[in-house]
Amino acid sequence: MQTTDERYKIAAQEDRCAPRTKLTIPSTLRASGGRAFQSVVHDLSISGFSAASINRMHEGQVCWLTLPGLESLQAQVVWWDNCIVGCAFTELLSPIVHDNIIQRYSNTGMYRAI
Repeated sequence: MQTTDERYKIAAQEDRCAPRTKLTIPSTLRASGGRAFQSVVHDLSISGFSAASINRMHEGQVCWLTLPGLESLQAQVVWWDNCIVGCAFTELLSPIVHDNIIQRYSNTGMYRAI
Protein backbone atom coordinates (compact mmCIF):
# COMPACT_ATOMS: atom_id res chain seq x y z
CA MET A 1 0.00 0.00 0.00
CA GLN A 2 1.36 3.41 -0.97
CA THR A 3 1.78 6.19 1.56
CA THR A 4 0.29 9.61 0.94
CA ASP A 5 3.81 10.88 0.22
CA GLU A 6 4.36 8.20 -2.44
CA ARG A 7 0.98 8.90 -4.07
CA TYR A 8 1.77 12.63 -4.12
CA LYS A 9 5.12 12.01 -5.84
CA ILE A 10 3.45 9.92 -8.50
CA ALA A 11 0.73 12.53 -9.09
CA ALA A 12 3.28 15.33 -9.15
CA GLN A 13 5.65 13.73 -11.64
CA GLU A 14 3.89 11.00 -13.60
CA ASP A 15 0.18 11.69 -13.75
CA ARG A 16 0.81 15.34 -14.55
CA CYS A 17 -2.70 16.18 -13.37
CA ALA A 18 -1.49 19.77 -13.11
CA PRO A 19 -0.44 21.30 -16.42
CA ARG A 20 3.26 22.04 -16.74
CA THR A 21 4.36 25.21 -18.42
CA LYS A 22 7.74 25.38 -20.11
CA LEU A 23 9.48 28.66 -19.36
CA THR A 24 12.74 30.16 -18.17
CA ILE A 25 12.85 31.69 -14.70
CA PRO A 26 16.08 32.70 -12.98
CA SER A 27 16.04 31.22 -9.49
CA THR A 28 18.08 30.05 -6.55
CA LEU A 29 18.08 26.42 -5.45
CA ARG A 30 19.42 25.07 -2.17
CA ALA A 31 19.56 21.45 -1.09
CA SER A 32 19.23 20.61 2.58
CA GLY A 33 22.62 21.03 4.21
CA GLY A 34 24.07 22.73 1.13
CA ARG A 35 24.78 26.19 -0.16
CA ALA A 36 22.36 28.00 -2.43
CA PHE A 37 23.29 28.24 -6.09
CA GLN A 38 21.92 30.05 -9.12
CA SER A 39 19.58 27.97 -11.25
CA VAL A 40 16.98 28.25 -14.00
CA VAL A 41 13.49 26.76 -13.71
CA HIS A 42 12.58 25.01 -17.00
CA ASP A 43 8.98 24.07 -16.22
CA LEU A 44 6.51 24.79 -13.48
CA SER A 45 3.18 23.47 -12.24
CA ILE A 46 1.27 23.87 -8.99
CA SER A 47 2.77 20.55 -7.85
CA GLY A 48 6.41 20.88 -8.85
CA PHE A 49 9.14 22.05 -11.18
CA SER A 50 12.27 21.06 -13.05
CA ALA A 51 15.40 23.17 -12.92
CA ALA A 52 19.09 23.23 -13.73
CA SER A 53 21.21 21.77 -10.94
CA ILE A 54 24.98 22.09 -11.02
CA ASN A 55 25.13 19.87 -7.95
CA ARG A 56 24.10 16.21 -7.91
CA MET A 57 20.82 15.88 -6.03
CA HIS A 58 19.33 12.65 -4.69
CA GLU A 59 15.77 11.33 -4.66
CA GLY A 60 14.03 12.24 -1.42
CA GLN A 61 16.39 15.12 -0.64
CA VAL A 62 14.69 18.26 0.68
CA CYS A 63 15.44 21.51 -1.15
CA TRP A 64 14.25 25.10 -1.37
CA LEU A 65 13.48 27.00 -4.55
CA THR A 66 13.52 30.79 -4.48
CA LEU A 67 11.86 32.58 -7.39
CA PRO A 68 12.17 36.35 -7.85
CA GLY A 69 9.81 38.22 -5.53
CA LEU A 70 8.71 35.10 -3.60
CA GLU A 71 9.74 33.43 -0.37
CA SER A 72 11.55 30.11 -0.61
CA LEU A 73 9.37 27.15 -1.55
CA GLN A 74 10.17 23.79 0.04
CA ALA A 75 10.27 20.80 -2.27
CA GLN A 76 11.52 17.23 -2.43
CA VAL A 77 13.73 15.83 -5.16
CA VAL A 78 11.94 13.21 -7.26
CA TRP A 79 14.61 12.72 -9.93
CA TRP A 80 17.96 14.07 -11.13
CA ASP A 81 19.30 13.50 -14.64
CA ASN A 82 22.25 15.12 -16.39
CA CYS A 83 22.20 18.36 -14.34
CA ILE A 84 18.40 18.71 -14.37
CA VAL A 85 16.41 18.09 -11.19
CA GLY A 86 12.69 17.37 -10.90
CA CYS A 87 11.04 18.28 -7.61
CA ALA A 88 7.60 18.08 -6.00
CA PHE A 89 6.55 21.01 -3.83
CA THR A 90 5.93 20.09 -0.20
CA GLU A 91 2.72 22.13 -0.39
CA LEU A 92 0.92 22.77 -3.66
CA LEU A 93 1.55 26.20 -5.11
CA SER A 94 -1.50 28.44 -4.99
CA PRO A 95 -3.11 28.52 -8.46
CA ILE A 96 -3.20 32.33 -8.25
CA VAL A 97 0.53 32.54 -7.44
CA HIS A 98 1.25 29.97 -10.17
CA ASP A 99 -0.70 31.89 -12.80
CA ASN A 100 0.94 35.17 -11.82
CA ILE A 101 4.39 33.59 -12.21
CA ILE A 102 3.40 32.16 -15.60
CA GLN A 103 2.05 35.53 -16.72
CA ARG A 104 5.24 37.26 -15.61
CA TYR A 105 7.61 34.87 -17.40
CA SER A 106 5.66 34.01 -20.54
CA ASN A 107 3.43 35.81 -22.98
CA THR A 108 0.45 33.50 -22.65
CA GLY A 109 -1.84 36.14 -21.16
CA MET A 110 -3.05 33.60 -18.55
CA TYR A 111 -4.31 35.10 -15.31
CA ARG A 112 -6.47 33.82 -12.49
CA ALA A 113 -8.27 36.37 -10.32
CA ILE A 114 -9.62 35.84 -6.83
